[in-house]
Amino acid sequence: MSDLKRPKAVLLDRDGVINFDSPDYILAPEQWHAIPGSLEAIARLHGAGISVAIVSNQSGLGRGMMDQDTFNDIHAKMMLAIEQAGGFISHVAYCPHGPDDGCVCRKPLPGMVIDSLAALGLSGSPEEALFIGDSIRDVEAAFAAGVPAMLVQSGYGESEKILQRSKLLMPEISAFADLGAAVDAVLGGAAC
Repeated sequence: MSDLKRPKAVLLDRDGVINFDSPDYILAPEQWHAIPGSLEAIARLHGAGISVAIVSNQSGLGRGMMDQDTFNDIHAKMMLAIEQAGGFISHVAYCPHGPDDGCVCRKPLPGMVIDSLAALGLSGSPEEALFIGDSIRDVEAAFAAGVPAMLVQSGYGESEKILQRSKLLMPEISAFADLGAAVDAVLGGAAC
């Protein structure tokens, strides 16, 4: 990203960006483990006056793999860890639906991104936000909402293929090893 402008808000995917992901889902609080440096990265964004939101597909709920109370416990563990590191989350959007439920919120659709922009006061200026994710779904949702995006390669997908597919939508998209490196670029204005 050669002309990286400091965003007013950063929207983050959860699994694979903030915490380690699993192809078997994160279904209990004890399975939630922060990726090294991710909590501190969120704290640095907060310290720089940049609002942070989480935008995450959580189809384990809709598939009955966990109940709402367990999801809330996972969420509480994450929020506490973020706050203990000095970070703050201004808004959380999650989609509990499965891929065949026909909802309007599940990424790659932009519903949660649009809702998050509204919650953060950026409805009319999506270009003032930045979405950081680890999958093509994240990039597609950001693109559909008019939000610039970055990729991190800390998820479990094939990061090089994800990057190449993402460049078809956003030719200037950058990819970083993890959230800490992405936030370094955001705060330092570093070119990739």
